[in-house]
Amino acid sequence: MISITDIKNMPGVRIGSWEDRQAATGCTVVIAENGAPAGVDVRGGAPGTRETDLLDPVNLVDRVHAVFLSGGSAFGLDSAGGIMQYLEERNIGFDVGVTKVPIVTGAVLFDLTYGDFRTRPGKEAGYAAAEASEANCLKEGSYGAGTGATVGKVKGMDYAMKGGLGTFCFEFEGLYVGAVVAVNAFGNIYSPERKEFLAGVLDEGKKNILDAEEIIVGMNNSQKDSFKGNTTIGVVMTNGKFDKAECKKIAQMAHNGLARTIRPSHTQLDGDSIFVMSTGQAEADVSAVGIMAADAVAQAVQRAVKEAESTCGMPSYKDIHEALD
Repeated sequence: MISITDIKNMPGVRIGSWEDRQAATGCTVVIAENGAPAGVDVRGGAPGTRETDLLDPVNLVDRVHAVFLSGGSAFGLDSAGGIMQYLEERNIGFDVGVTKVPIVTGAVLFDLTYGDFRTRPGKEAGYAAAEASEANCLKEGSYGAGTGATVGKVKGMDYAMKGGLGTFCFEFEGLYVGAVVAVNAFGNIYSPERKEFLAGVLDEGKKNILDAEEIIVGMNNSQKDSFKGNTTIGVVMTNGKFDKAECKKIAQMAHNGLARTIRPSHTQLDGDSIFVMSTGQAEADVSAVGIMAADAVAQAVQRAVKEAESTCGMPSYKDIHEALD
């Protein structure tokens, strides 16, 4: 029997966030002080990432010390500098003799057209998120990397809904598999259990959610490449014992969670990327953890929009569904 466990109970890692609610942007970091083998799988056509080449199994460095998720588009990659400073000050990193170099990888999403584009997560924001991980108290919804996240942008931002940050964690006989996901999708968010859209592109009256895939297919060649404000990024964490190659395989399987809940996912206008970190306390099967990872990601995606609050005038799941109820 698999039990549901709070993400903060994940062994070997801690999570922190920084956000500017007024500017509608933020960042989230997952820290593994002892280092963790990691893998990544990038499926979207417009990714923004840092140090992902290091995660290739053929390359030297075999573990990372932090993975970050950030708003701010490519500007948000600067948040890694603050995370590195935080870790170096605490003597955490890859030992090069004169110092220890923290290995920090991560990805960004585009939220510049929501809130104030002049405020982006930078070095100070990354440091603050790393400091916040000491409390290991993570808020979901319109916080961290999900602060400026939106979904359902097929018809533009005027008909979009609020995205957010979601988490979910499974535990099975001492094996933990959890996910933290920042949901900023081009498409709609779908509940496989309820067989309905939770959030997405709204109709003219902004009371009902339309089928984004039908709209895209209907537009076909007339569709313009004008919706760049997208990308769903996430980190899967497990205390299972895996190397970099196995972590990459789990990341590949974890993308099934996005495919189940984001319609469409992995488009040319998204930069969908999932990282996997292994803290190595428990023996586990790659396929079994991959299945659990996909389920954790799917649940985290749904929680991201369910927990989101309306900000900057953008309607949320709570606004639309509570009104219907």
